Amino acid sequence: METILERYERYSYAEKLLTAPETETQASWTLESSKLKAKIEALEKNIRHYAGEELEQLNLRDLQNVEQQIDTALKRIRTKKSQVMHESISELHKKEKALQERNNSLSKKLKESDKISEQQISRLQLPQPHSVPSLGTSSGPFIGAAMREEELAQTRAVSTTMMPPWMISHINQ
Repeated sequence: METILERYERYSYAEKLLTAPETETQASWTLESSKLKAKIEALEKNIRHYAGEELEQLNLRDLQNVEQQIDTALKRIRTKKSQVMHESISELHKKEKALQERNNSLSKKLKESDKISEQQISRLQLPQPHSVPSLGTSSGPFIGAAMREEELAQTRAVSTTMMPPWMISHINQ
């Protein structure tokens, strides 16, 4: 009989231990739930106050507190905005510098190309006679020289247009 009573006490004690955490857990969840609900209500109330709603029930100290919180939030927002703008400006300066370097590089290549083109044109020019048959005047060689200088000027003008030498060669012939 004693053993039966001991077993009964052990089982009933074990059952109490098993059911006790459930009730404690349920009670703690209920308490936690009510705390979270109160916190949500307070946050929603603050949001309404920040939006300028339901301000009639606030006293002077509460209004000053809301104003201070809004000022602090505005300062943080402005600081973040300034930071983003400075980063953007810095990035744009980097891009500008890269574009300027690219522009300088392209200008340099263009000048080199012009030099090469002028050199090729001057190599392609055939020696021309210094005199052109005169049209009954005694200044024949001077007219030919003037015409040759005019052709050279035209060739130089054409060379700055970046045309390939093979397209220009027929002008000199």
